[in-house]
Amino acid sequence: MLVLDDTPFLLLEGYGWLPGLRRRARGPVVRTRLMGRRTVGLCGPEAARFFYDENNVHRRTALPEPVTSTLIGNGAVHHLDGVEHRVRKAMFMSLLTGVGVGSLVAHTGVAWDEAARTWGDGRQVVLFDEVAEVLTRGVCRWAGIPLDDAEVPALASDLTAMVDGFGSGGPRHWRGRLARRRREAWLTDLISDLRDGTDTAPAGSAFDVVAGHRDAGGRPLAARTAAVELLNVIRPTAAVAWYVTFAAHALHRWPEQREALRDGDAAHAEAFVHELRRFYPFAPFVGGRAVRDLSWAGERIPAGSLVLLDVYGQNHDPELWDEPYTFDPGRFAGRELGAFDLIPQGGGDPDTGHRCPGEDITVSLVRALAVRLARLDYDVPDQDLSISLRRVPTRPASGFVLAAARRAVPRPPEPPPRRRTSRPSPAQ
Repeated sequence: MLVLDDTPFLLLEGYGWLPGLRRRARGPVVRTRLMGRRTVGLCGPEAARFFYDENNVHRRTALPEPVTSTLIGNGAVHHLDGVEHRVRKAMFMSLLTGVGVGSLVAHTGVAWDEAARTWGDGRQVVLFDEVAEVLTRGVCRWAGIPLDDAEVPALASDLTAMVDGFGSGGPRHWRGRLARRRREAWLTDLISDLRDGTDTAPAGSAFDVVAGHRDAGGRPLAARTAAVELLNVIRPTAAVAWYVTFAAHALHRWPEQREALRDGDAAHAEAFVHELRRFYPFAPFVGGRAVRDLSWAGERIPAGSLVLLDVYGQNHDPELWDEPYTFDPGRFAGRELGAFDLIPQGGGDPDTGHRCPGEDITVSLVRALAVRLARLDYDVPDQDLSISLRRVPTRPASGFVLAAARRAVPRPPEPPPRRRTSRPSPAQ
């Protein structure tokens, strides 16, 4: 059977491409080709369990070069499997879980409060751009990376360009490539300076830990590889700008959500963030390679096939979620999530598998900033808030423009009235 290459249709259809193929397929496995590779598509919690089993699917060599050159970087943990992957992953888990989460959220909260004070002058700001700078400033302070305030806008622009370029073949993609190349060189120099004693880093900071990490064989990482991984600590934090902008979009469309967030209801805030990650699109799918001849739901998957797990499709599957195209944080109230149910950042065990080690940080950051956003007094001027499912990664077209209410400037106190004193007359 002749199967045409579907790459042009993926670029045209975006998030709807794989769900569309699945609707037209006659079985549980979609068969197609991408970039000349034999490809199969799967969906659902059991498919996720199958996909994240390293005895079935490896990530090594599966990530396409355009994604590596923008989002991930050459030599990153995403390309590893087995012991090498677990040792490198342990480094990330030590930084991105436990006390590290609270510390990063605290730094970012301070950066938000500093920025928000400048929004209340009545001018319009693009929330996506502002939040990207807030997150960049917060994560670099937390990570111990030396960065002047004047450098923040350029770095934030580069970090978001890397994320914005992974799903595009045009100018966005090339901006992402150049941004990654520029920032890898910058961090390579910083790491080299740290290692030769020219510079210092706070003990236990991400800068210190990544620069000193040793691989499974006990060897220090090459400076460039360490730079790639340090970038993979700070770049995902900047990507949280997408979710915070989606939070603003959700609060605008469903203003009834604002009150519970404003009141600081922790359970509602957690459910709100989970629903954001389910409802709004980010990664359309994830991919790996079949390590041997496999069988899934009675369908043969030949060794070497590219295996795609439909993330967007699973997050909107009516068999998993009642009314999946309705925004309803209540669906997560008291719900125990399985490791393969909600998978916007991967499935399985983050300690040993390929689930994103920064998922706890994403949830915690969005939760904290969504509450701050709900408490902010602002107007939403007319703008294009459409979210195109053809653009990967997508976001509101306008970036969400807001105009924060002017802060009342306290008037200086009136000077006390001058007391008149009588002077003796010349006759006295």
